Amino acid sequence: MTEAFLYFLWQYQYFDRIHLTTTDGESVQIVHPGFRNHEAGPDFFNARLLINDVDWGGTVEMHLKTSDWLAHRHQQDKAYDNVILHVVWQDDQVSSGKRINRTNGTPIPTLELHARTTADLLSRYATLSESRESIPCAGQFRTVQPLRITSMLDKAMLQRLERKAAGVQVIVEQTNGDWEEVAYRLLAINMGFRINAVPMEQLARTVPLKALLKHRDVMAQVEAMLYGTAGLLETDTTDDYVRILQREYRFLAAKYQLSDKEVAAHAWKWGRLRPANFPTLRLAQFARLVTQHASLFSLFVGTTDADLLLKGLQITPSAYWQTHYRFGKSAQKTVSSLGETSAVTIIINTVVPLLAAYAHHRGQPAYIDRAISLLEQLPAEKNHLTDAWSALGLGIKTAFDSQAAIELHNEFCAHKKCLNCQIGVGLLR
Repeated sequence: MTEAFLYFLWQYQYFDRIHLTTTDGESVQIVHPGFRNHEAGPDFFNARLLINDVDWGGTVEMHLKTSDWLAHRHQQDKAYDNVILHVVWQDDQVSSGKRINRTNGTPIPTLELHARTTADLLSRYATLSESRESIPCAGQFRTVQPLRITSMLDKAMLQRLERKAAGVQVIVEQTNGDWEEVAYRLLAINMGFRINAVPMEQLARTVPLKALLKHRDVMAQVEAMLYGTAGLLETDTTDDYVRILQREYRFLAAKYQLSDKEVAAHAWKWGRLRPANFPTLRLAQFARLVTQHASLFSLFVGTTDADLLLKGLQITPSAYWQTHYRFGKSAQKTVSSLGETSAVTIIINTVVPLLAAYAHHRGQPAYIDRAISLLEQLPAEKNHLTDAWSALGLGIKTAFDSQAAIELHNEFCAHKKCLNCQIGVGLLR
């Protein structure tokens, strides 16, 4: 038994309410159960009750046992003086005769739910809470009404946008509200494609966008700043292009004071990566993206057509990187341009969160609509999570579907928050 289940019982009133009485025999009529409080303090606020025909308004606190009130020292906390009912699964104070009180000594009535909850409901809850499946409701998922699933996916998607927007807001604060720099740093992080996201973020924080744009007409200088600060020019390679970058970097490092801020070369991950994902090639693509567009922010926020955005991202790097994956190691055939799958990933993880954060900044929900529209235009991601949902019959056709399904799994299923999920609630009801 968990307190979360008690919250569920109280919020949806899934217990026998006929002849409802407190542990002291007082009659209780629930006019309104109140609203769930997710902050500190009592569990429900703005509740309306009739206790012995007296109208009460206030908060409701819940515990598994009556004695938990004392264990949590609520009797000494004035924040709980507005509690009008203590709801428990089991009253363990009956034999002792002890009752709970407010800080001023006045008693608080207690309602026990154990004997008022059906065995069938408890069984359905146990099926979910004790499931060993990565998706707890997997065995029952096909019985859920499609409308309920759609509603929960919408909720999960909005939650995901809010969470990612909060992450972008951190960068906004770090850059003092410079949205161009925000777009640049966010792109850098996601060009690391998770495995190299940390060194890419460090690199973008060290080499400001404005410095790169001052040299955008000379690609060798842009690449020199990026590769040099990335710690990747310390190489035994002696080909002409490396020597050019090393020479340029010596000058630029002094000009922008980069030498003592370099990323450690060992920070970059190479193992188990396909050559197309090597950090050297990703940096070359990043350099081209940053210099090719006059404003990354305008590109990301101003483009409503996903196809146009994909074309804007699928660039080809400088000539050297069209025949190399690493310094000094030429290849007869390379896939040097940013692929469509990678471009889709960047839109999902860079453009969409940026739009969500900017919507909050401007107070204009239209940017959220634009983010959702882009997701609906993009193909669905394919991974083990989307495969698991597809196997259960969930139709995943667009990036909106896949992102919502991933959020649903990671933030609800993985933590068995079935009571916070409309699908889980539907199965219990």
